[in-house]
Amino acid sequence: MRGRKLLLVMLAVILLAALPLTACKKAGQGEEFVFGVILVGPYNDHGWSEAHYNAGKYVEQHVPGTRMVYLDKLNPADRKGTTLEQVVDDMVADGAKIIFTTSDDFAADTDVVAAKYPDLPFVHISGDHAKTGKAPKNVANYMGQMEYGKAIAGCAAALKTQTKTIGYLGPLVNDETRRLAASAYLGARYCYSKYRGGDPNELRFIVTWIGFWFNIPGVTLDPTEVANDLFNSGVDVLLSGIDTTEAIVVAGQRADKGEKVWAIPYDYENACDVKPEVCLGTPYFNWGPAYVRYVEAVRNGKFKQEWVWDPPYWKDINDHDKSPVGFKMGPALTDAEKKQVEEYIKDLGSGKAKLFVGPLNLQDGTPYLKAGEEAKPDQIWYLPQLLQGMEGASK
Repeated sequence: MRGRKLLLVMLAVILLAALPLTACKKAGQGEEFVFGVILVGPYNDHGWSEAHYNAGKYVEQHVPGTRMVYLDKLNPADRKGTTLEQVVDDMVADGAKIIFTTSDDFAADTDVVAAKYPDLPFVHISGDHAKTGKAPKNVANYMGQMEYGKAIAGCAAALKTQTKTIGYLGPLVNDETRRLAASAYLGARYCYSKYRGGDPNELRFIVTWIGFWFNIPGVTLDPTEVANDLFNSGVDVLLSGIDTTEAIVVAGQRADKGEKVWAIPYDYENACDVKPEVCLGTPYFNWGPAYVRYVEAVRNGKFKQEWVWDPPYWKDINDHDKSPVGFKMGPALTDAEKKQVEEYIKDLGSGKAKLFVGPLNLQDGTPYLKAGEEAKPDQIWYLPQLLQGMEGASK
């Protein structure tokens, strides 16, 4: 009997001694929340991928106990043979509790890997498989309404052009890239008419696609060569639709030789820093607030599948804590031009100025919107062609 009591006492002591260790372990796990970010380009590309990398840093700064793990340059040129599944496997092994896949190019692979990890939330940026039903239930889609940012960029271009010829350095061709290029075209036409009193049909708007989001030697067209070709054709303002900085770099090189040319880079707020004196401004993504919302949703057990196409915060599109897209004015805009761009932004926010409103035809002349008709969201999201008056391929 005494032996049995002694045994029970010893067991109790052992259990009591173990409890603090177990409690500490649980507290430690709860303190750190790991999230994964997969980038298609370099984390410091001064473009799309750097904007996403900065969003991860924003989460770390604003949500206590979070830690980002990331892999950049997941593309056939930089990491030949590396798959998204392999990257996710590594991130899961590191404790990741949500994965952000940040390229349209990752859409199909995100679905496949998400099916392998049904309890792991994924946020695919720029896709729509959550909307169409193609994605597993643990995949959400998120995108900012950059159409407005591109329209503002088009406006700035139309205010500055002297040759009445605007160029657009495009990536690959899909629904997203068509609607963004078309938005820039519509913004240019609106501002050329309203602020310069010109006939918008006088403007040329030339789009050249390189074949991917950035240069892959031997696979895409060289964006530096394409940029020079556009300037050689009479373009004096070049808008970038690709992830990297070739448009503003080439414009700067030509300006240094005495040419009156300007550029509008893309994606990254501080892209004007590459060559401020030729920069009219930058439409940029501000992914941080959305990243925070998704991370906190997972931590609170409230993650759900959704498709979000997020509009700007019109009270201040450059509010870093609220607006998913913004426009940073460039040093090459005059004060008068800046005021006109600011007025256009205000009018877009109030609805006084609108983008996809008829009469509009598609590039081949097919009727798109009747006079006064406003496009429905799907008509914009799935824009099948460039618009009539735009030069360049629609497929």
